[in-house]
Amino acid sequence: MDKKKLKRWRLILGSESEKTFQDYDEGGFFLDSDEEIMDEALSAIYDDTSSSIEDNNSKGASLAKSSPRLAKWLGDIRKYFPQDTVSIIQNDAIERKNLTQLIFEPEVLKDVKPDISMVATLLALKDQIPEGTKDTARELVKRVVEDIEERLKNDIVKAVAGAINKREHSPIPSLKAIDWKYTISKNLKNYNIEQKKIIPEKFYYFNRARDSNNWTIILDIDQSGSMAESAIYASIVGSIFASIRAFKTHVVAFDTAVVDLSEECENDPVDMIFGIQLGGGTNINKSVTYCEKFITEPKKTIFILISDLYEGGNEADLIRRVRDMKEAGVTVICLLAISDNGVPDYDEGLAKKFASFNIPTFGATPNVLPQLVEAALKNKDLEEIAKNIEKSS
Repeated sequence: MDKKKLKRWRLILGSESEKTFQDYDEGGFFLDSDEEIMDEALSAIYDDTSSSIEDNNSKGASLAKSSPRLAKWLGDIRKYFPQDTVSIIQNDAIERKNLTQLIFEPEVLKDVKPDISMVATLLALKDQIPEGTKDTARELVKRVVEDIEERLKNDIVKAVAGAINKREHSPIPSLKAIDWKYTISKNLKNYNIEQKKIIPEKFYYFNRARDSNNWTIILDIDQSGSMAESAIYASIVGSIFASIRAFKTHVVAFDTAVVDLSEECENDPVDMIFGIQLGGGTNINKSVTYCEKFITEPKKTIFILISDLYEGGNEADLIRRVRDMKEAGVTVICLLAISDNGVPDYDEGLAKKFASFNIPTFGATPNVLPQLVEAALKNKDLEEIAKNIEKSS
């Protein structure tokens, strides 16, 4: 059998499988020094043992309370495993070994690979984070926010720019407001073969006066514990929407209470994320009631509910409100999750009820949001878009 494959399986199955693998290889089966370090790092989390990593003679470990050993372990997993795997191992360390020390000591936290799961853990335990660690925790959250913004912002801005007021032109000349695509298409007949240039007869300019706060977009975010990743993604997307002049953006978070995060959304998305209170019950109807006051022009309003739809409030009233909102002309979308990890458990009965009102109700990865918003702004069939998104995910 291929020795490389044997070693890989040995690392996966742990030290207890050592004898079995020795029997597979007559020439002798040994891990090299790098593989032994990998084995020790994995054993610290996945071996079923309560011994401490401070005991250098024991590979099975809990990591206990030793910052130097914990820092070494973090360094080892970052060195020997791919980035995605590092995130999984870190999160498993917190779940399996209760390694809250990962977020309670600044000298340890600075070595953690930031990802959205780690941010969710920070939010869940934020009231317990020591004062001396808060700045480091905030920096970690900031890095994740910046990474997600970098991934999504350009596509969302382009999608909005491609959909809003593109048929509205202004007689007022402005270099920044030139509609290049329309101008070129209208002047193709003026192409000069000798100069190999289009010589425009007329320029067309976007009507920027109509471009400010032309649409209202409302994100209503379920901040119950099961929706942690979705709440973080939705908050960051809300901050991107708030940066676009064409939108008047409102970001609301709820459990049994309702919190308006719109001001934080406009100022600092990190502050907004720290304003999320994960856990607690769920009163979707209460939050929808609160959001109704932001709807002044229904046909120019997009309402996005991000929730697993487990309603602890008045379900009948919620159904009526959402139906009335849809019938008034509001573009209503229900995202059961915004996640890279698939759709979690959700209330199928309420989801089907929403779908019966022609409200797209589905889970989405963050990268499909630009397409979804553009389709909403262009008044496309969102149900068809949702079906295509679900098929491709």
